Amino acid sequence: MTAQDEAPPFDILIIGGGINGCGIARDAAGRGYSVCLAEMNDLASGTSSWSTKLIHGGLRYLEYYEFRLVREALSERELLWSIAPHIIRPLRFVLPHQKGLRPRWMLRLGLFLYDHLGGRKLLPATKTLDLRQNPAGTPLKEGFSTAFEYSDCWVDDARLVALNARDAADRGAMILTRTQVTAAERKDGLWHVGLTDTESGEVRQVRARMLVNAAGPWVDNVLHTAMKRNDVRNVRLVQGSHIVVRKLFDHDRAYIFQNGDGRIVFAIPYEGDHTLIGTTDRDYTGDPAKVRASEDEIAYLISAAGEYFKAPITRDDVVWTYSGVRPLFDDGASKAQEATRDYVLKLDQDIGEDPALVNIFGGKITTYRRLALSVMELVEKAIGTKGAAWTSKPALPGGDFPTTGFDDLVEDLARAHPALDRKLITRMAHAYGTRARTILDGVNAPEDLGETFGAGLSAREVAYLMDNEWARTAEDVLWRRSKLGLAVDEAGAARLAHFMTERLAKVA
Repeated sequence: MTAQDEAPPFDILIIGGGINGCGIARDAAGRGYSVCLAEMNDLASGTSSWSTKLIHGGLRYLEYYEFRLVREALSERELLWSIAPHIIRPLRFVLPHQKGLRPRWMLRLGLFLYDHLGGRKLLPATKTLDLRQNPAGTPLKEGFSTAFEYSDCWVDDARLVALNARDAADRGAMILTRTQVTAAERKDGLWHVGLTDTESGEVRQVRARMLVNAAGPWVDNVLHTAMKRNDVRNVRLVQGSHIVVRKLFDHDRAYIFQNGDGRIVFAIPYEGDHTLIGTTDRDYTGDPAKVRASEDEIAYLISAAGEYFKAPITRDDVVWTYSGVRPLFDDGASKAQEATRDYVLKLDQDIGEDPALVNIFGGKITTYRRLALSVMELVEKAIGTKGAAWTSKPALPGGDFPTTGFDDLVEDLARAHPALDRKLITRMAHAYGTRARTILDGVNAPEDLGETFGAGLSAREVAYLMDNEWARTAEDVLWRRSKLGLAVDEAGAARLAHFMTERLAKVA
């Protein structure tokens, strides 16, 4: 018997370090279950970092009669804002009326439902704008006279994942990144799981009473490769691509544009000096790890936004693109944009006989917490109940300040560190909330932050991310724990990579 076999089995082993996996790990660990999460790459390295960065009900889903999904998502907006007010903030959306598309009465009805389905309390209600008088009309072409303005929220998606993982670990979960589940077998009432370190190749065995397959686009692949199941085909992969361009407008609102093909495109203020435009919807059949925005998609987004904005947008204005694959449940919908965004959970177990397996298909960042609650109901049926549901109140790491108190937090940090640039203070507050105090403890002058790599990124901040948020590479830091890759040049990125490699070598 190996040392691993002698170790007590985990209650739950979760495959996948995206928002669903990390949300489930947090919920389960907080209830007292022993949890291990294995992610083959970095946290949020798949779908969860390539979203449109919104906590939203999904206004357009009302057209497909997905009222339960919209109601659940709307009810989550203010709850998530309350537990993570540093990485989630309110955002007003301007929906111009376009003649010949959805009529005004339909838009008004949809927004009336949107305002009243989800128990909105702090977010402002919908209102009508005269674009000929309102600043929101300034960047738009002539001819748009009426718009509707409504509320949703913006989120730093990849940081939401990292903070759920951090909280799960603080509550006892084991979080393993760069660790792939390469074998999983039911034996003697337990799952016997082979975990392979993707950097060293080292393999270890663990046991678990239950498996949760939250591998996102790879959920079927896990069933095929690790479990030798060749009879499954559940996932419909739908590609969504975005472009980032120079800033197209000066105000802090976002736009939602209707297109002639029935789809919608968002244009959102992004990282200070940019505008994020997306998304597309098309079926994808390749390797999810190799998905890239195609030239056709880029041209589509440029054209769609160009129907509304006065200033022309060209391919040369695109400074960055990103693309992700949504692992939607294959419900047989004829068009990718019509496939359900609702999550589907499949329990694979003969109750009382085999250790349970839960497979997760679909889902949205907005409803990740509700998905975790649904998974925990299956966990309780399979292996018994421990603690009660709890995730609606306690803040995520750094979010322990009043929902509307972000500006006060910035002022507090600025008073404590008057020598630091205000822009840096604000970014740190957005990224880390009250835990920015930990990073900045003892910093009295900029040089106390150590080596800098550009855009205010310092050795002290990177060390925190390595020690507390599983960052191991420059890409982890620049494109997932932050989006500073938009501002840090190649030389700075190279120095960052060297710093992290040296630091990892010292730890090893």
